Amino acid sequence: MTLRIEEKKAILLAIVIPCYNEEPVLEKAASVLLRLKEELVRKQKISADSFLLFVNDGSSDRTWPIIQSLHDENPDIKGLNLSFNTGQQNALMAGLMTIRQRADAIISIDADLQDDVSAIEKMLDQYHAGFDIVYGVRRSREADSFFKRHTASLFYKLMASLGTKTIYNHADFRLMSRRAVEQLSQYHERNLFLRGIVPLLGYTSTTVYYDRNGRSGGNSKYSLHKMFNFAIDGITSFSVCPLRVIASLGFLFLICSLIAIGYTLYAWFHGETVAGWASLMISVWFLGSLILIAIGITGEYIGRIYLEVKHRPRYHIEEFLD
Repeated sequence: MTLRIEEKKAILLAIVIPCYNEEPVLEKAASVLLRLKEELVRKQKISADSFLLFVNDGSSDRTWPIIQSLHDENPDIKGLNLSFNTGQQNALMAGLMTIRQRADAIISIDADLQDDVSAIEKMLDQYHAGFDIVYGVRRSREADSFFKRHTASLFYKLMASLGTKTIYNHADFRLMSRRAVEQLSQYHERNLFLRGIVPLLGYTSTTVYYDRNGRSGGNSKYSLHKMFNFAIDGITSFSVCPLRVIASLGFLFLICSLIAIGYTLYAWFHGETVAGWASLMISVWFLGSLILIAIGITGEYIGRIYLEVKHRPRYHIEEFLD
């Protein structure tokens, strides 16, 4: 595959930061990213017109007033206020789509500064080397809890086994060229899973490795419930394997039931029938639970079809500070 090689020059870079109740970390995040921007401008790697875009995802704290204050103090900070909470993936998409024609490259990063901002310069170097997409990949998950570390590993392995292309240990810290973001705008599904969609774009890509830091303030917004829903969104967005597993299990239990019928008829003809209340109850409960699970999995897909066919907007922009 031929890389998109271009002359190394200062580019207009936009950094998109989705925010949900990030009041404790916003000012520090803005300060750190602005210092980084000034350093990259001095090195002539980005244009002085480069900017930050904070996207407020319907926060209930003072996140938006702080963004407004930061914008008033520095025109390099822009703000996008969504009218209600849409989720991190939709908030990120809103930011990307709003500025996609104004920047040569866009980097997305979380406001908690756990992603190492020093990796941004390495991403820009890879962009100048001709890559349209540069994934930020953490070297390890030692900073995570035991539970989160192992469930994340299980999730990536499960996605791979279901045939979904994802980048192992990559979240949403990435650089995308303008044409990659333009291509991303062609994906209109409401059930967004950007970690699976971006690899489908097909443009030249590479990875930059970094060590993940602890949160600079506040608490994680990804509760166990949200992580579970995120995993379900990822699986149902990109794979029909669960439905095929249900069908396979149906045929397997059909074979088992035929064997059981054969055994029952054999025992009846030979007078060996015995009271089988325990085995009957176990089989009824077991098969009943499998049926309910199958209906639930099928319902997840039907529910997502229901959401997609209505074609409702993924987000509503209340205000854009430009």
